[in-house]
Formats: sequence, structure tokens, C-alpha cells
Amino acid sequence: MVNILSMTGCGYARIRGEKHIVTAEIKSVNSRYLDFSCKMPRAYSRLEEKIKAYAGEYTTRGKIDVYITVEPIPGEADASFSIDEAYLLNYLSCLNELREKYGLKDDISVMTVAQNRDVFTSVKAEDSADELWERIEPSLKAAFEDFRAMKKVEGDRLAKDILLKIQVVEKYVKEIEKLAPQVIKDYEERLKARIEELLNGAEADRARIVEEVAIFADRVAIDEELVRLKSHLKQFKDMIEEKSDAPCGRKLDFLLQEINREINTTGSKCNSAEIAKIVVDAKSEAEKIREQVQNIE
Repeated sequence: MVNILSMTGCGYARIRGEKHIVTAEIKSVNSRYLDFSCKMPRAYSRLEEKIKAYAGEYTTRGKIDVYITVEPIPGEADASFSIDEAYLLNYLSCLNELREKYGLKDDISVMTVAQNRDVFTSVKAEDSADELWERIEPSLKAAFEDFRAMKKVEGDRLAKDILLKIQVVEKYVKEIEKLAPQVIKDYEERLKARIEELLNGAEADRARIVEEVAIFADRVAIDEELVRLKSHLKQFKDMIEEKSDAPCGRKLDFLLQEINREINTTGSKCNSAEIAKIVVDAKSEAEKIREQVQNIE
């Protein structure tokens, strides 16, 4: 089993503590770097950097959105509700601005305002950051474990699909390798026929023909490109199949660029319509692999 992780995933946990029910939800999509955001009750906002560091233990790349809600259990929580006056005034001001600017119906009511949970706080003033963290950490941990498990499942699917596509590219490389010598032979035959036609029956200079064929063979030789291409493909497969938790998405992306470079060089050097068609097919398959690699952490 490979250890490829997808950058796309989600996780969810809802845990009832002694006095609160904490819900944690995590979603991620592709991103070149780690792009983190967290939405939670304002009273817990001081924990954002700690949550970000915690997220870093489970992922290194992707746009990560974390949502946390904390609900006091009626009759259990020892914190009473209070109004965040500064937040409420700003919130009402924004609602009034919406009404006046866009001519909206004035339906602002207690229940309308109460739907915004940030208007209220149920955390005691003396609650420390450590106490708040202890309250949300179990749900956060469970959600991130769920999140990583989904990334692993999706990563396994990506790995299997990529390995199948790599096999297709390897098949194209073998076909090119098999056809390459024939390119030289075909050129030699065409050159002989052309010279004999021009000489009109006179004896051709065999040494000159050999020299021309040698120059052509050197120009269209793709042995080095094929050796490098096969080496890159092997490295790519080894990296996919490596039993390691280390992120490899960037390395795979770089290696795929080198694979594409060798395929392009092969197509430009080899003067053969048949090989050119195979090169197009190989490039198409490599592009499909590139799209999948963009999903790997």
C-alpha cells in the first residue's frame, strides 16, 4: 500500500464534553502552498495560530478551511450568555446600511439578530487559552484524523490511476525504441534511390552514402533521450510506490516536467511520422498524469 495523500479531503467530528458540545469540520482543496483559514466563536479566536500549527501536523499543502462550533449544554455549562456590545453595534450598523443602500425590507428583529451566534458569548472571562484548547482539542483531533483518512483513501485511488497511466507511457517508449532503428534504414534506402535516380545508372559513391547516413543518424539519434526517459519513469514509479509519509507532490511535478521534456525532444529529433504519432499519444497521457499529480500533497 502506497502512502500518497490527496490534497482534497474533509473531516468531521462532534463530541459531547462535560459542559459543551464541540463540532469540528475540515475541508481542503488544491493549493500550491498551505492556505489556512478557521471560523470559530470569537471568544476562541486567540487559538487560531495554535489550530494552524495543529493542522500542519496533518497536511503540508492545500487550502484548508476549519469550522468549529461550541454549544453549551443546558444546565451543565457554567458560563452564562452575555452580549458582545461592540460586535452587536457594528453588526446592526451593517444591517442598517444594507437596508438603506439597497432598499431592502426592514425586517430586523431580535430573532434575526440572534441567528448570528457571534453576538453572544458563553465563555467566562477567566477561561484561559489552555482551558479553551482542552475544550475543543478532542473534536479537532478526531476531525483531523477523519480528514487524513479520507486524504489517504483518495491518495490511493490517485496512485493506482497514475501508475496505470505510467505503464501506458512506458509502452509508448518501447514502441518508439523499436521503431527508431528503422528510421535510419528508411533514410538510407531513400538516399540510395535518389542518388541512383540522379546518376541515371552510373555507379554511386558508396562512401559518400555511408557518410550522409552517418550524419543523419547522429542528428536523429534518440538513444540518450530514451535512456533518460526510462530512468525518469522508473524514478516516478518508485516515488509513487515508496512507503513513506513524506509529501511528494512537488517532486513528482518536477519529475513529470523532465519526462515531458524528453518526450518533446524525442519527437522533434526523430524524423518519422509513425514515431511522431506515438509521441503525441505519449504527451497526451503525460498531460493526464500531470492533472492527477496536481491533486497530490
